Amino acid sequence: MPAFEEKDPLPTLVRSLAERLTARGWQLATAESCTGGLIAAACTELSGSSAWFERGFITYSNEAKTDLLGVDAALIAAHGAVSEPVARAMAEGALARSRAQVAVAVTGVAGPTGGSPDKPVGTVWLAWAVQGQATRAERCLFPGDRAAVRQATVLRALQGLLS
Repeated sequence: MPAFEEKDPLPTLVRSLAERLTARGWQLATAESCTGGLIAAACTELSGSSAWFERGFITYSNEAKTDLLGVDAALIAAHGAVSEPVARAMAEGALARSRAQVAVAVTGVAGPTGGSPDKPVGTVWLAWAVQGQATRAERCLFPGDRAAVRQATVLRALQGLLS
């Protein structure tokens, strides 16, 4: 009989992340725009997460990205909030403004409105910053409605933390 497979991969990803961060004595910070705190919520769903989850920034507006994460307003003006430079700056800002050693940032167009030809609904930029390492960034185009785009973003953010 095949082993039971969990329908929702989030708990498994979070447990793996918890084990990895705890083993290193590291903590995580999140900087979220389009997910509105869903990554932090997934992490803190696990009992004991206070040992490895340091803080989450929900920076939905451009002003919040600037005020809370130190993202240069000129960077947002030049590239738009949904862009590689802004995602990188968000992740690096989360590291700089926390006690965490690793951070993930997401910014995107979850829809159903807000898309454009250059950045259609489902466009998400993710960035992962680790103290002392170069920040990684990735553009994804997720299919589906708002809930599906947000859920896919949470999954990819956690997968990226484990890669």
